[in-house]
Amino acid sequence: MSISSPDTCISHNNNNLPNLSNKSNGMRGNKYNCNNSGTPRTRLERLLRERELRKFNKSLNDGETELSNNDSFSPDSFEAFSWFNDEESLETISANKCSTDGCERQDSRASRERLLVVANRLPVSAVRRGVDSWHLEISVGGLVSALLGVKEFETRWIGWAGVNVPDEIGQRALIKALAEKRCIPVFLDEEIVHQYYNGYCNNILWPLFHYLGLPQEDRLATTRSFQSQFDAYKKANQMFAEVVKEHYVEGDVVWCHDYHLMFLPKCLKERNRKMKVGWFLHTPFPSSEIHRTLPSRSDLLRSVLAADLVGFHTYDYARHFVSACTRILGLEGTPEGVEDQGRLTRVAAFPIGIDSDRFIRALELPQVQDHMKELKERFAGRKVMLGVDRLDMIKGIPQKILAFEKFLEENPNWRDKVVLLQIAVPTRTDVPEYQKLTSQVHEIVGRINGRFGTLTAVPIHHLDRSLDFHALCALYAVTDVALVTSLRDGMNLVSYEFVACQASKKGVLILSEFAGAAQSLGAGAILVNPWNVTEVASSIGYALNMPADEREKRHHHNFVHVTTHTSQEWAATFVSELNDTIVEAQLRTRQIPPPLPIEVAVDRYAKSNNRLLILGFNATLTEPVDTLGRKGSQIKEMEPKLRPDLQEPLRKLCDDPKTTIVVLSGSDRSVLDDNFGDYSMWLAAENGMFLRATKGDWMTTMPENLNMEWVDSVKHVFEYFTERTPRSHFELRETSLVWNYKYADVEFGRLQARDLLQHLWTGPISNASLDVVQGSRSIEVRSVGVTKGAAIDRILGEIVHNKGMKEPIDYVLCIGHFLAKDEDIYTFFEPELPSEVPAPVRSHVTPPVRTSVSKLSTSRSLSREDRLKKHRPMPTIERSKSYHVNTDVFQSRVVDRMSLQEGSSVLDLQGDNYFSCSVARKMSNARYLLGSSDDVVKLLTELTNSSIDSMNTDGSTMEGN
Repeated sequence: MSISSPDTCISHNNNNLPNLSNKSNGMRGNKYNCNNSGTPRTRLERLLRERELRKFNKSLNDGETELSNNDSFSPDSFEAFSWFNDEESLETISANKCSTDGCERQDSRASRERLLVVANRLPVSAVRRGVDSWHLEISVGGLVSALLGVKEFETRWIGWAGVNVPDEIGQRALIKALAEKRCIPVFLDEEIVHQYYNGYCNNILWPLFHYLGLPQEDRLATTRSFQSQFDAYKKANQMFAEVVKEHYVEGDVVWCHDYHLMFLPKCLKERNRKMKVGWFLHTPFPSSEIHRTLPSRSDLLRSVLAADLVGFHTYDYARHFVSACTRILGLEGTPEGVEDQGRLTRVAAFPIGIDSDRFIRALELPQVQDHMKELKERFAGRKVMLGVDRLDMIKGIPQKILAFEKFLEENPNWRDKVVLLQIAVPTRTDVPEYQKLTSQVHEIVGRINGRFGTLTAVPIHHLDRSLDFHALCALYAVTDVALVTSLRDGMNLVSYEFVACQASKKGVLILSEFAGAAQSLGAGAILVNPWNVTEVASSIGYALNMPADEREKRHHHNFVHVTTHTSQEWAATFVSELNDTIVEAQLRTRQIPPPLPIEVAVDRYAKSNNRLLILGFNATLTEPVDTLGRKGSQIKEMEPKLRPDLQEPLRKLCDDPKTTIVVLSGSDRSVLDDNFGDYSMWLAAENGMFLRATKGDWMTTMPENLNMEWVDSVKHVFEYFTERTPRSHFELRETSLVWNYKYADVEFGRLQARDLLQHLWTGPISNASLDVVQGSRSIEVRSVGVTKGAAIDRILGEIVHNKGMKEPIDYVLCIGHFLAKDEDIYTFFEPELPSEVPAPVRSHVTPPVRTSVSKLSTSRSLSREDRLKKHRPMPTIERSKSYHVNTDVFQSRVVDRMSLQEGSSVLDLQGDNYFSCSVARKMSNARYLLGSSDDVVKLLTELTNSSIDSMNTDGSTMEGN
């Protein structure tokens, strides 16, 4: 969930840039203004503004000197061009927006922001020519060409050079040579490369992400070597992080790429929390059911979530990632990404494109025209079908050829009128599985050519090699039908390249529905299931016989998409979103309480004379539990236990005569008795409705007229949904009922919760005076007014009366992992604030203004004492000598009653002596934040030490007197 403040403007754009309003683009001048300052206020306005700026800059750049096709890059190899930008290509560019630190953006020509592109491989191939001499060849791909199209950023590439350089002389020489290309090498030794790249990346992650699963052969050997490969993977990512840290300058944008570097975002954030980090995956991301088979599933997901923005080619991949985080990590998935205790990692789809202009311009070159003429003469009188793939298991080449065979079987009249040209670029030729695939393809091609070929012509021309760029463009241009039958593909840019070269021919594209490009080009292409050979064969016939007007319409749709959604636009959009994500994070951070200054809290504690500590129980004093319950955590949570490392600190704090401790929980009385019966403290169960000193009897603070007739009907509904929802449970308390589905299947639990609420609102509680409190994965029904804040003044009054307190309370520490409904307890102790002070100030430290309740001015329209009386529906407390936790009938035996003094009248609290702390709940009304119950242990231990020192000092003083 994005949080933006309508009253806050972030200086985000360059005031020196041309005004894009009014006549320049038809938009009204104040469309993107914030208080007429020219700064957009909302996320959508900022992104639209940035889009218009990119268009304007592009129009300026179009009038400047254009880069030629050979500008410092040598497109001699089709393999370098086409396969570097498919899934394994990692060269990226981006257009960074203005700095989000509040400073104005400088002119892009004078001072450009830096973009650090971090990929497994650098966009160069290095060949050693001597001891201190290297020859570099720069690869050309869609992403590299995108870099050429964006001039407002200073880009640096960080990655492995693809060679082992063990000696320092060679390393220094390579660093110097690469510096001229703005490349920075990461040096990996052979063992790391073997374990990290060949092992974990290519043998574990790549097959899994393409739905091939974990290696099945020699499964035991894989299991034994898995940990060593994962260790090498983490070590390699750490090495990348060290190089990034070495060259990082404050304000840089770091863009990490692909499955090779999933651990990198976490490594970078551990080194610098303020670093702007984006991560993009160039392969598919599998469904959560596939990803959960990976032993290191949680580590990789949490590492990626350390990034500010996570990008994928398609919405499906993004949805699978969010689902994996939800089901495997137990985090909250939102339409904008994954949320973890107030921190949002934005997850979005960014379909990559190609440099379409480069292909269109290439068709006018003489050498391409010559190739086209030669191909037309060679295949005169025959329709040309084309397949361009890497010779890989996921490309579906055997399925494609078998479908073509079936088409020839069913359409004898086409046998001498059509030819299939299949370009299969060899890859990983040393791997047995790929060698087996090559033999299989050759066997099928030979059989079909022998069956349907003649002495002068064969139906399939198969090439086990790559083509240079000009030959490839010519082949695209003369093709009538392009056939892409990937079994699973991140994007597949061959389809884009074909469309870009078809301005005159207007050929037909048959595209696998399992390629990421299907979501972008699906309207103009014929989508097929490559596993259905009959369907593909039928589609071939439909494409070859398609009327000219339909071909024109289909091609026009795809051509417009390819020429507008270019690689340059893709890169600029990603970095624009990344910068805007930082802006949103800053706005969200303003809503998050600051960390508790433990030293200050302890110092104030030591200097006070009458202290009150109010402690929550669940997730505050209890042992941490596994969210998904794989280690018996569900049983632990149903029977919460006090952390062992808190037992001694609590006992010592309870022995301090200046300190009063209240454990305030939603749990029932028996739970608190089991955990704290041996301590000298006060226990407040069921949100403060029951109270006792551990040396006394339970009493109830409930109003006399509290209606509990609704319990049975709500209980029946909860029982019904507990039976229908595996691993859910409900608790029947004496003043409320709670249905918990924390350990149920996430999606099913949400659906059941929604259905349960509808049953409640239309049935048992439709006319009842009840509150329905929704937790992250729980639903609680309680009577109106039953909150911790509403009960605390009655609890305080009984404590004061019982202890005969004479000295006013001058220190309050309130800690808990409370539901939003119960956070009124935080505001209860807040000192009075002037009416003109805005509410958000309450989340920060208030100045030490003395606000004794007994001395408040009576001239205010509503004094604090009057406000407290509103929380007191009864002037008495019902004292009960015994209680029964009955799951069927609510019981409370009243023995006698006693009047109370006003508990609040003994508060003499200064603003800087009150510390309210939310535990692990970042979106809170509390003043401060504690990250987990571990921080609670640290705080209470520090207070214990201070309390002991204080008592020792007091003892020495008394002996001296």
